[in-house]
Amino acid sequence: MTTNGEQRTPRCRLAVLIGVATVVLAADSASKAAVVALLSGRPHVRLLGGVLTLVVARNPDAGFGIGEPALTMAFTAIAAGTALAIVRYSRRISSIRWAVALGLLLGGAMGNLADRLFRFPGPLQGWVVDWIRFPPWPTFNIADSAITCGTLLIVVLAARSTAILDVHQARGDGDREPRAVLVLVPVPVPVPREPGSAPLPGPGGPP
Repeated sequence: MTTNGEQRTPRCRLAVLIGVATVVLAADSASKAAVVALLSGRPHVRLLGGVLTLVVARNPDAGFGIGEPALTMAFTAIAAGTALAIVRYSRRISSIRWAVALGLLLGGAMGNLADRLFRFPGPLQGWVVDWIRFPPWPTFNIADSAITCGTLLIVVLAARSTAILDVHQARGDGDREPRAVLVLVPVPVPVPREPGSAPLPGPGGPP
């Protein structure tokens, strides 16, 4: 049976993943709503001497304004599959660093997936709202940034051979594989006798 102390660490990792994903999704959704409400039909806002520009751009393509519209549905399906896979294995994450990386990836995927599902022109083909222009990068949003940061962190963790899943948490007590048990069974072994010698006594004593 698993004790509360043993469950505390996996629960902490799960809480970190959910917390990071929630913060990313909330920040992405709020920023898109604010930009659409305040900057639609207005001149671009230039900051830092023109290095950073805030602009409303509706992107029908795959991501970062890259890709043909025909790929939109495929990338939407990939984003949905990625989110489902992260949720499916979230309780088996091996470390806080993996929880942060997958939380960034999940929050970013959910942020852009919400646009694909609920924005014009329709489900699975909605245009993603991009609003950050920082040359030489294409126009992007907070969800894109989270996906990029999460992917880079995953590459670093993979390069360091950090396991993504906790193998000890992968199975419950009832799912443990049976262990081989060595049982010693006494086997009678014949003892050689010289010709003409008296027979050995049996288990019940001398004849």
